[in-house]
Amino acid sequence: MEISIRGFKQGDRIPDQFTCKGIDTQPTVEISSVPEGTKSIVLIMDDPDAPMGTFTHWIAYNIPPDVVRIDRASKHSEISFGINDFGNEGYNGPCPPKGKPHRYYFRAYATSLEKLPKGMHRKPIDDKLKSSVIAHCEYMGTYSSS
Repeated sequence: MEISIRGFKQGDRIPDQFTCKGIDTQPTVEISSVPEGTKSIVLIMDDPDAPMGTFTHWIAYNIPPDVVRIDRASKHSEISFGINDFGNEGYNGPCPPKGKPHRYYFRAYATSLEKLPKGMHRKPIDDKLKSSVIAHCEYMGTYSSS
């Protein structure tokens, strides 16, 4: 299973357009080589370097295993978006305090999960993932406000 993000390479700086400094739009995510038997994909973006601990920026789930690209123009009625740590449903990009760059991980999980309810928070998603992950992959970018 592989994940890639259009607009920046693995380990590179995340462009402003995907952050609170820009238009704060979600990047295009491409997922490939999804294993057989996958019922749904979960996508989580978080910042483990946040001052108060890991901060969740984006949760997307109920992603059908045959969906290979998720972008802001995609109209996938099956996809649900969870509540991020900003308290919003959907994507909110990097917005760290001034200082050293933070790492932002985009993680995709192939799961055996059936359809989950809309508007879930991170903890219940994490609990569901504990017993349902078939495979996972990640992609990392960095960002600083300075």
